[in-house]
Amino acid sequence: MSAQKFLDPPPAATRDHASFELLRVWIAEQGQHVSLRSGTWEDPFAWGIVLADLARHIVLAESMQKKDLDQDAFLERLLEGFQAEIDSPTDEPEGELAQ
Repeated sequence: MSAQKFLDPPPAATRDHASFELLRVWIAEQGQHVSLRSGTWEDPFAWGIVLADLARHIVLAESMQKKDLDQDAFLERLLEGFQAEIDSPTDEPEGELAQ
């Protein structure tokens, strides 16, 4: 793992003055912690598209690190993990709204 704790914004986000951050995920205190911008869309279908796009970005990034990666198998396994967590959560989300 890289020693850098923060990820750089993608170049398009830096160029586009109308861009905004939607989601941030941290591993801290042996758990997952999330900041997200709620209320972005009326239809939750849009969040589904974000999750699907994130899955494909994860597959792409992993395949850049591991040249022989079976992308279809990786995505299938990722989706298995997603479905397992949806069906039987290992923890419950908690938090508060911040302005």
